[in-house]
Amino acid sequence: MVRAGITLLDVLRQPPLLTELEGSALTLVLRQARLTGLLGFIEARVDPAKSVGKLADHLLSARIHAEYNNQTITWELDRLAAVLKPTVGPVILLKGAAYKALELGLAQGRLASDVDLLVPRSQLSLAEQLLLHAGWSHMKADEYDQHYYREWMHELPPLQHKERGTVVDLHHGILPVTARLKPDPLKLISAARPIANSPFFTLSPEDTVLHRAAHLFFDGDLINGLRELVDINELLSSFGKERAFEQRLVSRARELGLARPLYYAVHFCGELLKSDIPNRIEQSIKASAPAFPIRLFTLSLMRSQLIPADPDHRGVIRRICANLLYLRSHWLKMPPLMLARHLLTQIRRRGGIKSG
Repeated sequence: MVRAGITLLDVLRQPPLLTELEGSALTLVLRQARLTGLLGFIEARVDPAKSVGKLADHLLSARIHAEYNNQTITWELDRLAAVLKPTVGPVILLKGAAYKALELGLAQGRLASDVDLLVPRSQLSLAEQLLLHAGWSHMKADEYDQHYYREWMHELPPLQHKERGTVVDLHHGILPVTARLKPDPLKLISAARPIANSPFFTLSPEDTVLHRAAHLFFDGDLINGLRELVDINELLSSFGKERAFEQRLVSRARELGLARPLYYAVHFCGELLKSDIPNRIEQSIKASAPAFPIRLFTLSLMRSQLIPADPDHRGVIRRICANLLYLRSHWLKMPPLMLARHLLTQIRRRGGIKSG
């Protein structure tokens, strides 16, 4: 029986619902899933025997893409392990590469666009030189970009392999050094855990969730935030099986100064993805939320970007909200004078302001 009114959010909560769609409703959800990078995630959770016709073709394509992506990342991690062997201290996998190495259920069907690594700052220069000598090169050679990344950011300019085209982001922290929130990278590194049968490490479960929350709700503009929200929700579900994980997560968030990004993360996991675990955590950190008027306004802006839009009718209000969140993310990352200089530089580089 075909059901009406099923949205992408419904499908993310219950992937088998996808097989109950047809016609324009199916087309819309498939387009939204592909645009948000979630089609592979859904495909891995749908019974292939129940998908036919156009749906079966789309899901097969998503499966092939995800399998190729998984092979690419696996091979790249093998190469990186050999290249970075001379470094001292843990080389920590972040985001998608970590999920794949840990064989989390979240990794099934998930696409990783690059490999994110975190190393102690004392090893940053050595790691960069090892990668440059092994065939990677900087994607941003402009003098301003180099200064921007090296002086203000929590990572080096992205590195791309000259032959394979794969990208590595080399981090020394999880938020820019100029940001208002300053989680201590040494605390993250000291709590990192070795990955079984791998030379790499991963952040602790608590720090893995907090990193994703900080990246989405503090450092980002939420334009492609739904996939990251799904990541957080899946991480909470997976790690939440551990004894006392929720209490440890709240305690760690307060210790690292990341309680507010965690509040936003668990709020929307509960509101949009209907998860039970985030609701319990939200009650524990409600005091970390902003005051009522600001909270209401900020949640409305975020919601406008997290709820999937019609690809053909994004709307003026949604674009205005996106611009406001873009400005918010930069305001939180930089002091006012630095931010003004950065924005003027970007405008000038795009031809908006001519020299003289």
